[in-house]
Amino acid sequence: MTKNIVLTFLVFNLIISCKSDDDLVNTDDAPSQFSGEIEWVKTFGGSREDDANDIIETPDGGYAVLGFTLSNDGDITDKTGTDADFWVFKTDTDGNLLWSKTFGGSSDDRATKIINTADGGLAIIGYTRSNDGDVSVNNGFYDFWLLKLDATGNILWEKTYGFAGNDQGQSLIQTTNGGYFLAGFMDFDGRSAQKSSTNKSGNRHGVGEFWGIQTDASGNQQWDTYFGGTNNDRAYDVVQTPDGGFLMIGNSESEDFDITNPKGSYDFWVVKTDASGAMEWQKNYGGSGIEIAYSISKTNDRNYLILGDTRSSDQDVTNSKGNADSWLLKINETGELLWQKTYGGSQFDTGRKVIEAENGELILFGTSRSNDLDVSSNYGQSDFWLNKTNANGELIFEKNYGGSNLEFCNSGIVTSTGNIILTGSTESNDFDIPNNQGSKDVLLIKLK
Repeated sequence: MTKNIVLTFLVFNLIISCKSDDDLVNTDDAPSQFSGEIEWVKTFGGSREDDANDIIETPDGGYAVLGFTLSNDGDITDKTGTDADFWVFKTDTDGNLLWSKTFGGSSDDRATKIINTADGGLAIIGYTRSNDGDVSVNNGFYDFWLLKLDATGNILWEKTYGFAGNDQGQSLIQTTNGGYFLAGFMDFDGRSAQKSSTNKSGNRHGVGEFWGIQTDASGNQQWDTYFGGTNNDRAYDVVQTPDGGFLMIGNSESEDFDITNPKGSYDFWVVKTDASGAMEWQKNYGGSGIEIAYSISKTNDRNYLILGDTRSSDQDVTNSKGNADSWLLKINETGELLWQKTYGGSQFDTGRKVIEAENGELILFGTSRSNDLDVSSNYGQSDFWLNKTNANGELIFEKNYGGSNLEFCNSGIVTSTGNIILTGSTESNDFDIPNNQGSKDVLLIKLK
């Protein structure tokens, strides 16, 4: 009797131990179980050009996708014109369309970034040339356009920011004080013509500038700051740093004013500001060719990852693979380059977004035209391209997804269940792409 009780106790503990190990595999180690196989593929759009620039997972486990559309049919049911409008749509976890909303006026409006907000809603940014419809004010040519939405895509408020020239909002974050920080670039000539306030770097600038805007929770501008030189300098992403400041990243073509150590034609350029927008430091990274940075992400060890592409094979860029490579940097909080890696084949390959997974692995979203070296296959002209690396940037997985025509991957996410979703555009209707709604469609691919 006693032996039976002891045996039962041991078996029970063994079952509990095995269950705990299984739970650990299914949660903390979920990214390690990733196979890269397709769970589902969805296309969305109408008969004209439709594109996605960003995707987020919403608190209910669904997905909100942001981009722009020129269509007025198919999945787009609330517009009549064929000009470009902001397009936001929501799906459930299986990619089924729940709702779709377009925003804009009678001219060109293109959305770039979407975030979840602390109140359960959404905020989106892009740029607009309109001064009618949903757009209350236009200051000349393109303006930053920020919209605050509720959870079902209804506009709560909208704001434009800009001057007489080409001002494009590319990224936004909700700041620790509940407001928003917007990053992009502006046409300094347009700003100068309107005799606006001076920038916080103290320098007078040229064609295009990094432009950062701090707003309150209602989108009212509190201050702005801009940086650059006499040529084109464009910011594409931003994060808030632990000290309340900001890191803006993008590319610089300039060799003067705020740029003190140019490397070549275009460089990755990183600007660190304090909490009030004043520059603390700036750094260039690159070689003698062209480098463009699109994404910055914080790491668990308080450093930063920056992803884009490079056409160089010298200075900061080692191990060039071909025409253009996906290029990943890791820097510390003072901008010191910790390491850099190139990924690609002999053709054009680019990285558009980088995420650090919970287990320290790095997920890179991009596009590839190659089928050699780091790229094992190619379906057509260009494909979605997913890379996974270890914490030191060493490639441990890569795979292409697409059809025989053009696919461009602009963004992606790692979901709360350990899946990966890629988004961008497709012009194919074969191989991995089951159908095409028109000229160019939004493409979502969920992997397991």
